[in-house]
This record gives sequence, C-alpha cells and structure tokens, in this order.
Amino acid sequence: MGRRLIVAAALFIGVVAAPELVGTAQEKQQKEGHEGDKGAPSFEGLTDAQFVMKASASDLAEINLGNFAAERAASSQVKQFGQKMVNDHKKSSKELLTIVGNKQNLAPAKKMDAKHEAVLEKLVAIKGVEFDKAYMMHMVMDHKTAVGLFQHQAKNGKDEDLRAFAAKTLPVIQEHLRLAQQITQDLKGTTGKNKEQ
Repeated sequence: MGRRLIVAAALFIGVVAAPELVGTAQEKQQKEGHEGDKGAPSFEGLTDAQFVMKASASDLAEINLGNFAAERAASSQVKQFGQKMVNDHKKSSKELLTIVGNKQNLAPAKKMDAKHEAVLEKLVAIKGVEFDKAYMMHMVMDHKTAVGLFQHQAKNGKDEDLRAFAAKTLPVIQEHLRLAQQITQDLKGTTGKNKEQ
C-alpha cells in the first residue's frame, strides 16, 4: 500500500496516528469491504446468526479496548470515552445474550475477533497522545462498521426480536460514532503533552 494512501486515510479521519497502526487498520478496512469515505462494508445477505456473532464479538472488543483505554489514555476525554464504551457495550451485550438465550441456532461470540486482538496488541505497544489518537481512530472505524451492521439488521433481519434490538441499539452506536469523531477532531494537532479536558 502506497504511503500517499496511508496519509490520506489518516487525514480523512482527522488524526495522525502511528504509521504502522494506520497501515494495518487501512489494510483490514479494505479486506472487510470498506470503500473509503463511503463508510461501512456491505452486509448484503447477512443472516441473523451472523449478526449475533458480529454484534457480540464487537461488544466484547469494545469492552476490552475500552477498559484498556480507560487505564492507558493520556487524555481524560479519551479515558471517559473508554469507560463509556465499557458501560454501554456491557449493557447491549447483556440484552443481546438474553435474546439469544431464548433462541435456537444463534450462538454469540466467546471472545473478540482476531482483528480486534491485533488492534489491542498494537495499542499495548504505544502510550500517551499516540495511544489516544490510535485508539480513537479505531473507534471511528469500528462504529462506522457497527452503524452499518445494525442498520442492516434493523431493516432486513428475519428474527423480530433481533430486529427490535438492532433498532433500539442503533441510536446508541450512532452517538458513540459522533463522540468518537468529535474526540478525534479534538485530538488533531496535539503532540506529546497530555490534553486534559
């Protein structure tokens, strides 16, 4: 992948993150069907079982990454965002597991997916403002994907309970995306000094 594309991706999300993180995130984004500024990948043909697996894995990832950000972040704004991710995704995870517990052939994820395990591994290696920017970059991308996932399920899901769950949870995810984009913008231009807000 060319350096210009990497720089363009970083500028698009309004943050200059660690080059290796930007490259890794951009490569994974393309593999998952993202199309630049068009946003989330296509979820055409997604089944209820696939939605449950993706949504539950996403919850686990946001909880794990949020816990880490709440401890590691330099900015109080990022710390608070990380804690909000933990609280909100624990709630949505509990609701989803309650629904799935009453259904057959709908198994939730047991752990976060390999993509997010790789993200966590990268985040462990950095700290300070560099960590804040990289974490928030991933939060913007993750929540763009999640918005697409939940919009699709709310409109096209076969299971009535899962459609209702997706429709109820979608505004929360959209608010997460809005906050992530705002914090990413706030972090733009910060350097090695902590930015407390």
